Amino acid sequence: MTVRAAYCPRCAAALPSAPPTACRSCGYALFVNARPTASVIVVDGGRFLAIRRARAPHEGEWALPGGFCDGWEHPADAAVREAREEVGAEVTLGDLVGMYVGDYDFQDERLPVLDCFFLATVANRAALTPDPCEASEMDWFALNAPPPLAFDTMRKAIADAKQLICR
Repeated sequence: MTVRAAYCPRCAAALPSAPPTACRSCGYALFVNARPTASVIVVDGGRFLAIRRARAPHEGEWALPGGFCDGWEHPADAAVREAREEVGAEVTLGDLVGMYVGDYDFQDERLPVLDCFFLATVANRAALTPDPCEASEMDWFALNAPPPLAFDTMRKAIADAKQLICR
């Protein structure tokens, strides 16, 4: 299911169509904007760290540590925060790998997302401790042989990260 607003969030009048649209009653313009996310590609030589998701969507599938940006939070700050929350480590961010438009299923809606991926390193691999609410396990994989990843944007980011690192 895609996002469908039936009523104006300002005046509650019925909207003439799905966004993008404008309310005929008060003129409020309504859009569906991509939600920003930030993820890290923690690298060690030719390997990267992945976690097995412990919750929906895509529970049990491999993913990169990351998540949604908080309101007015810079994606770089969100990437560092998400790494700390999901794998218990402080990371040093490197290059921005890229930004990719994708989707995320949440509360019976398919939401557009703008996924930002950063290269990162961790000083102390022994300090990596996955949060069991986020990850059931974690492992290192070769950049040139990634496991199936939960989201298309992650697959594209790993391919682009490999190109960046191997230049």
